[in-house]
Amino acid sequence: MNKDVKVGKKIKEVREAMGLSLKDLADKTGFSTAFLSQIENHLISPPLGAIINIAGSLDVEIGTLFDQKGEAPFTLVRKDQRQTTSRVASKEGVRYGYSYESLAPDKINRNMEPFLVTLEPTSKKGVPYKHEGEEFIFVLEGRVEVQLGEFIDILEPGDSIYYDSTFPHRVSCADGEKIAKILAVIYA
Repeated sequence: MNKDVKVGKKIKEVREAMGLSLKDLADKTGFSTAFLSQIENHLISPPLGAIINIAGSLDVEIGTLFDQKGEAPFTLVRKDQRQTTSRVASKEGVRYGYSYESLAPDKINRNMEPFLVTLEPTSKKGVPYKHEGEEFIFVLEGRVEVQLGEFIDILEPGDSIYYDSTFPHRVSCADGEKIAKILAVIYA
């Protein structure tokens, strides 16, 4: 199942259902109203850290913003049944950096969010983000650049890193021509 989820549209739906203005959400997240408006109008795509921050500020599970119901006591996802949430740079659908495949879409009351993330080569590096929680990353294929504050390193297949998400961090594809795949587990 390959379903592209528009996270920005879902953020707007949840925000409006709660009766919050863009300014209200900006005050809660620390992001500018312009940044949030661009996300909601699908002009830019937020990194996973920003989505986690927004979900926390809206007091919803991260999965809600990925249009996941979370109604079962467990979830089993077969390799051909994963749902893809792609980041795009504009309404025209230009790919931007990476896509996510949720590995636990139906588990209710989850504390961890596991994703298979495909990092795509880009000429533009994102900015570090921080949010509540912890993250574990395991490199499956390709090379991955990790930035934690001023620390920068390249991870190879089989390498892993675990860090406190309140520390400014950025994860990106390290090669200019090859994708990388990681297992990312986020505790928020």
